[in-house]
Amino acid sequence: MDRPCALITGATAGLGAEFANQLAASGHDLVLVARNAERLKQRAVQLTERYGVDVQVIPADLTDPAGLAKVEARVRAAERPVSILVNNAGYGLLGQFERNSVEQEEHHLALHVRATLRLMHAALQQMLPRRAGTILNVASVAGFTPRGSYGAAKAWVLSFSRWANWYYKSRGVQVSAVAPGFVHTEFHSRMGARKEQIPGFLWLDAPRVVRTALDDARRGKAVSVPSLRYKLIVAFTKMLPTSLVAAGSLTARPTD
Repeated sequence: MDRPCALITGATAGLGAEFANQLAASGHDLVLVARNAERLKQRAVQLTERYGVDVQVIPADLTDPAGLAKVEARVRAAERPVSILVNNAGYGLLGQFERNSVEQEEHHLALHVRATLRLMHAALQQMLPRRAGTILNVASVAGFTPRGSYGAAKAWVLSFSRWANWYYKSRGVQVSAVAPGFVHTEFHSRMGARKEQIPGFLWLDAPRVVRTALDDARRGKAVSVPSLRYKLIVAFTKMLPTSLVAAGSLTARPTD
């Protein structure tokens, strides 16, 4: 009997790498998507040797139409269908909106919104006829707050996932948004942010976030907010004025 197959974007680091670990450990074959072909190959070898699963790699830039189309084709395929799609690829912009170039902002939006929309649409083409499938979209607690274009993009992911969960659940497809806070991954160092300004109690570990997300998806939850502390933070953001919720921002690491 064929093993179920999971496709993960942004799969070579951070939450994407942890999704790959936990899904492989539970017996899923994998399709890993990221820009760096060499890192993808290394991860594929590690996962195959450790878990004995089949791992396919697709080097692709999801902001490039040709790269995105290549991944869409695999997600849409009826042969060896993807039963779990994890839309995880993403990054943050450290600069203020007006200081970033409009091209930077469009690139950021294309990855978080356009790629997620198109891959979800592709997945539904083979999941709905089978009346089976799970789509996990990695959002953020920033999506509950007015936090610039990153928060706005993640707010779209949250809203669209909530609607899709309600609309497609009765047709056999589970859609969930994962909304973590600060997680110990490469995310903040890659954007050049100063991690030391973030209180220690706000940090989460990637294995816990992924484990909670997968458990919540199995339970049919539309939104997964890992940890009680972030559930409380989300609840408070609904009561506080915008001037408080939007205050503060990450700053860049000092350069040598």
